[in-house]
Amino acid sequence: MAAEPVNLNEFQELARLALPKMYYDFYAGGAEDEHTLKENVEAFHRITFRSRILVDVSRIDLSTTILDYKISAPIIIAPTALHKLANPEGEVATARAAASCNTIMVLSFTSSSSIEEVAASSNAVRFYQLYVFKKRDITATLVQRAERNGFKALVLTADTPRLGRREADIKNKMITPPLKNLEGLLSTKVSSDTGSNFEADANETMDASLSWKDLEWLRSITNLPILIKGILTREDAIKAVEVGVAGIIVSNHGARQLDYSPATISALEEVVHAVKGRVPILMDGGVRRGTDVFKALALGAQAVLVSFSQLHP
Repeated sequence: MAAEPVNLNEFQELARLALPKMYYDFYAGGAEDEHTLKENVEAFHRITFRSRILVDVSRIDLSTTILDYKISAPIIIAPTALHKLANPEGEVATARAAASCNTIMVLSFTSSSSIEEVAASSNAVRFYQLYVFKKRDITATLVQRAERNGFKALVLTADTPRLGRREADIKNKMITPPLKNLEGLLSTKVSSDTGSNFEADANETMDASLSWKDLEWLRSITNLPILIKGILTREDAIKAVEVGVAGIIVSNHGARQLDYSPATISALEEVVHAVKGRVPILMDGGVRRGTDVFKALALGAQAVLVSFSQLHP
């Protein structure tokens, strides 16, 4: 009888064995040479501790507060696509897990369960990840549905003017099921003879003109706080604070967008110093162990976001 897995690396191997290759590669792969994919993990390995001794640690409280919501530990579930490719209950099961752990779930824009299904599944605190379409009325409808169903914040993913070149998906001719939240709003039947229909769909529908000025439009259609995801530089961090975001997520999209971007843990300190405590800073990418969470906190993050697609080799 095989030993039970004891860490995320071992769970990843179980996932590799259990999932069809197309789906595993979709979850685990990165852009182009996958340099940043590897660097997200290896950059954590280069950080070591100056540990101190004889400090009373008999009472430890890992809880923290994100946008006034108390969670059990500084670990949040990141937005990742299409959970039903791995489990028939999909994001509904993920939301229940978040509730049982008393943490926040960020529901992916490309979820395989609807906003309404996830909202009805549990009492988890939920944020909603948002992309902006060329057809702005579709984006506005999704924002309204999230608000109406009790989501507490929006997470604007801002690093995807076009989808990154994910070569494993192209080779596998990755076919994704219709996105539940877009039923009745948008046809996703974009043909692609050369590769991933996920890439073709995204590049056909996403608004590549999205810029800082559009934050004003987004704020005009919602009362929810907006976090911006995809910040890697001092300049963009300062700009994000100036336009009034409620929080920043230091992210390179799990290394799935622009290869040779810096590892997020390497970019974190620059962003923290630029923001100077004016808004909370979170980060994702390469987090595999509790020691990685501690390293991120020590460098100024308030919490980390984790997901299967962060568990890269």
